Amino acid sequence: MLTLSAYLGLFFSALGAATLLPLQSETVLVALLLSEAYPIAALLAVASVGNVLGSLLNWLLGRSLERFRDKPWFPVSERRLLQAQGWYGRYGCWSLLLSWLPIVGDPLTLVAGIMREPWWRFLLIVGIAKTARYLALAALTLGWS
Repeated sequence: MLTLSAYLGLFFSALGAATLLPLQSETVLVALLLSEAYPIAALLAVASVGNVLGSLLNWLLGRSLERFRDKPWFPVSERRLLQAQGWYGRYGCWSLLLSWLPIVGDPLTLVAGIMREPWWRFLLIVGIAKTARYLALAALTLGWS
C-alpha cells in the first residue's frame, strides 16, 4: 500500500505542478529517488506521465478559454494575450521545448491551446521536454548521492 501511495503522490504532484497551480514535483521525485526503494524507471515514467497530463489540462483549458476573452472577468488582459500569441506565433511549436521551465512553461502550454496547436504535436514535444527534465534531475540526484 505504501508503494501505491508513493506513486500516486508523485503522479498527482507532477500533474498539479504542470498546471497553473504553484506546486512542485521535483522535491517529491528527488525524495523517492534518494530512498532507493523504488525502480528509477518507474518513478521517471510516473512523474513524466503526470506532468505531461497536467500540461494537457492547460492545453485543453486554452482551447476553450479564448472564447471568453471579451468578458470582464477574463484573467488576462487583451494586451498580454496578444503579446503571448505573437510570441508563440513567432517561435511556433518548438517553443514548447521550454515547457519544463518554471514560471514560463505552464502559461506556454495554455497559449499552445489558445493557438490551436495540434494535440499530437503538443504531446510529442511536451513529452520530450518534460521527460528530459526528469531524466536530468534523476542523473544529477543520483550522481550526487
